[in-house]
Amino acid sequence: MESWKKICTTRNPAEASIIQGMLEENNIPVQIMNKQSSSYLNFGDIELYVPALLEETAKQLVEQNLLN
Repeated sequence: MESWKKICTTRNPAEASIIQGMLEENNIPVQIMNKQSSSYLNFGDIELYVPALLEETAKQLVEQNLLN
């Protein structure tokens, strides 16, 4: 089974969706784990995971795109 690594955490669902789309456009599979409270969205985080073999590439893409 493939090992997955967390590459970033956010509390903004739109930001998580944008990062997911950007990674998928670059052929990097993404899994999102939403740990936010369904009642209080300011409690909890949204975590993005990628396969361990693509962790460094994904982190670099996220950094480059967040800086622009």
